[in-house]
Amino acid sequence: MDAVRVALLREVLAGTEWLGATRRFAGVLRGSVVAHGGGLLLVGTPAYEPWHLAAHLVDEAAWSGTPELTPTLVRHDARPSDPAHLAVGLGRIEAARRGETLLVVSPEGPGDPLLERVHEARRAGATVLSLGSEDRELTSLAHESLAVPDGTDLDLDTVQHLVSAAAGENVLPAARGRRRFRDRLSRLTDQLTAPPPARW
Repeated sequence: MDAVRVALLREVLAGTEWLGATRRFAGVLRGSVVAHGGGLLLVGTPAYEPWHLAAHLVDEAAWSGTPELTPTLVRHDARPSDPAHLAVGLGRIEAARRGETLLVVSPEGPGDPLLERVHEARRAGATVLSLGSEDRELTSLAHESLAVPDGTDLDLDTVQHLVSAAAGENVLPAARGRRRFRDRLSRLTDQLTAPPPARW
């Protein structure tokens, strides 16, 4: 989903709780990883691996100049023969320490084996965030949660787009006084039409 589509989605969602909720969650995510210089671990469930969110966070890290947002995708069925970026297994969660951030993305409850690892990571000092599931045990372990209940207007994939885009936003200090509508419109146009930084 490109910047123009995200902007249109935000326009459609204006006045709903989702814009504020996704921005708050993204702010906690960004604040945690930037404050500690990175260390973002991203894990899903055996049935749901958050590939899409990982890719979007990599893009947002590059476009925003915030490399700390680049996640390590932790996989349930990682094999040593996989490419390096796909070969990180659940043992990485067990090795998580203070200063690292663990983002758990799950449409449903994560299951006991993953919950045990998340619990150990939290006890070791990692910041735990959860996205998607309303699972009480996971929510109680998380420092910050954003639930996407069934029957809402948005699905988990769309919420992930909003979170990743908000995490990559470079927020400038607000100018004093009210800005004119034209100024705000001009700024939005500049943001939406600006090309991403060149990749090497």
